[in-house]
Amino acid sequence: MESYYIYLVFTKTGTWLSRVIATFSDMKYVHASISFDDSFTRMYSFGRRNPDNPFSGGFVEENLKGGVYQKFTESRCLIYKVKVTELQYYSLKEELAKFQNEADKYHYNLIGLVGAKLGIPLKRKHHYFCSQFISEILINSKIYDIDKEPELISPDDLYSVENMELLYEGFISMYNGEPNLVMNPALKASAII
Repeated sequence: MESYYIYLVFTKTGTWLSRVIATFSDMKYVHASISFDDSFTRMYSFGRRNPDNPFSGGFVEENLKGGVYQKFTESRCLIYKVKVTELQYYSLKEELAKFQNEADKYHYNLIGLVGAKLGIPLKRKHHYFCSQFISEILINSKIYDIDKEPELISPDDLYSVENMELLYEGFISMYNGEPNLVMNPALKASAII
């Protein structure tokens, strides 16, 4: 029987928005993306459409080795592999296709991001921030169960998705596709002994 996986990628770059969000929160990683393969050359989220233009945001396809991640070489990431059922996998692909097919009409929900910080859900048609988008498609695909509206979900909330397996945490530039368990203190301690 074939196994199905998706990947949740959490990042922190040096962009102005990343720095602002980090300043007003205690989150280690302020951006979330989703991928269907472990090459991470096609990750999906809401963010900058152009790494050089902070005001052009919306639905984006990201590449962990290019774009904003290449521009900010000190970017860090946390990568989880999530086991899903075949039905969940294809349901998620359908959810994503809705955004891909009409990508130009979607915009970044900066106002909603402020609302989330204040605990006020601000749903705006065709507007999303990264964790709002990811949580909504995961919820609609029956992968994520949470008693919180997507408009209030932060990247930290997504750590509660079931069936997650840590693959890597560290600098994006150092990621070589191999699992990295250095950030788990228990494993780090036992590896030294």
